[in-house]
Order: sequence, then structure tokens, then C-alpha cells
Amino acid sequence: MEQPLPAERHRLILEVVRERHAVRVSTLSELLAVSEVTVRRDLEDLEHRGLLERTHGGAISTHHLGVEPPYLEAVERSASEKLEIGRAAAELVRPGDTIFLNGGTTTLQVFRHLRVAGLRVITNHVGIATEAADRDLELIVVGGEYRAPSNSCVGGFATQTLRAAFASRSLIGVEGLSIRSGLTTPAAPEAEVARVMIEQTQGPVVVVADSTKVGTIADFLIAPIEVTTTLVTDAGLDAVYRDELASVGVEVVVAGRGAPVHAGADHAEG
Repeated sequence: MEQPLPAERHRLILEVVRERHAVRVSTLSELLAVSEVTVRRDLEDLEHRGLLERTHGGAISTHHLGVEPPYLEAVERSASEKLEIGRAAAELVRPGDTIFLNGGTTTLQVFRHLRVAGLRVITNHVGIATEAADRDLELIVVGGEYRAPSNSCVGGFATQTLRAAFASRSLIGVEGLSIRSGLTTPAAPEAEVARVMIEQTQGPVVVVADSTKVGTIADFLIAPIEVTTTLVTDAGLDAVYRDELASVGVEVVVAGRGAPVHAGADHAEG
């Protein structure tokens, strides 16, 4: 079989990665009928051009987040997946926890499914405050500048309040999650709030994100992927990417029908 030229290999690799979202070096080697060394060299070239992201076992597709959607539009996107993610993430919360919840549509679903006793919630999410009237929990809402796209408060007032508190667990919504680029969001003030929440968390950091956010890179870094104890996502997450997350110590909880499916590293809770 005649081997494809480098430019043709690159085109075929990109087609496979974009179609499958994640692919192993061994699979590409077999499809292209070239050595794994050649595939790795091609992946390095494509990564330098910003067309994909290499992992230790293969490659994953990435894309840059465009314009941040309005909050009400974001509510409708992946709505059923977010509901299941919220349900599964809420099951990770323990009685007596103090938890951080940042702004966004997925963290609102987490709040809606919280049922444990003796819970304290600290949040900048205005939507959570409007739904807390009949809930048996302690709620602390940080002030600041209201930001409509996330329906939350940001800025110096918010971060100053957060730095005076500690949580036993945080549940953080993000707009982008990438092994190389970390946890990201389109707005610097949102990134700062989420970053402070993570810094002030003394126990597990749980990231809640539907699978469309995986491989997305937004403009502002919240934190490296390694701060994540657990990712709660939906069944759309590719198995290859799931393995890559496990390789950097991130447990993956796949929400959906029936009980959540756990994959990856085990973490002791502090």
C-alpha cells in the first residue's frame, strides 16, 4: 500500500480526530499504514499549528470558544445533560459540607438537586438565591458587579468575600476543559471568582461540564486541569479522553440513565 504524503496524512488525521473527538496513536498508525513514530511526529506538527491537542496516547480535537452565549440561551443548550450532571454532582455532596458554587447554568442544576442535611452553600450565583426560599440550608451570597451572561456577581467585592471563607468541597462550572489548557472561561472576572473558590477549597474540587465543553478552550484560565478531583459530565465524553483524564488523576463521573458511572483515579476526600 502506497503511503500518503505528509500533507495528505495531516488532512486525514484531522478528519479522524474531528470525527471521533479523540483517537489513539495506534489507531492512526493502522489507518494510515505508517509507523507510530511518524504519527507522533505528525501530531506534533499539527499541535504546533493549533489544530489539535496531543495526549500521551494520541490526540484530541480542540476548538476555541467564540462569543459567550446569553444566559437564557445557555440554559437551553444541552439542557437534559445538565440536569443529569446536576443530579449526579449533588450526590457527591455530604451532610455538613460547606460548598462553593459559581455562576452558570450547570451549577444551578447542582443546587436544585441538593438534598443533604446541614449544608452551607456559598455562591455568587444570583439564580441560586432566587430559588433558595424553601430550601433547608444556609445560603451565603457574595455581592459584587452583576454579570448577565452567567447570572452571577463578580469583581472585587465577590472575591474579597470568598477569600474570607473556606469550603469542604467546591462544584465549579466551566466553559472549557482541556488537558493541556486547563479549565477556562470567556470572561476574566468569572475566571477570578472560580479560581478563588478553588484556592479556598480544602477538599475535593468537582468540575461540572457537559461533554461539549471538553476540548473547548475559552479565553481566560481558571486553573490547570490537575486541580480537578472529579469531572461530572455526560455520556458524550469520548472513552479515549476519559482515559487521558484518568492519566492526570481526574476521576470521571458519567451522569445519565441509572446510577452515575465512575471511571479513573480514586481520590481520598479531605
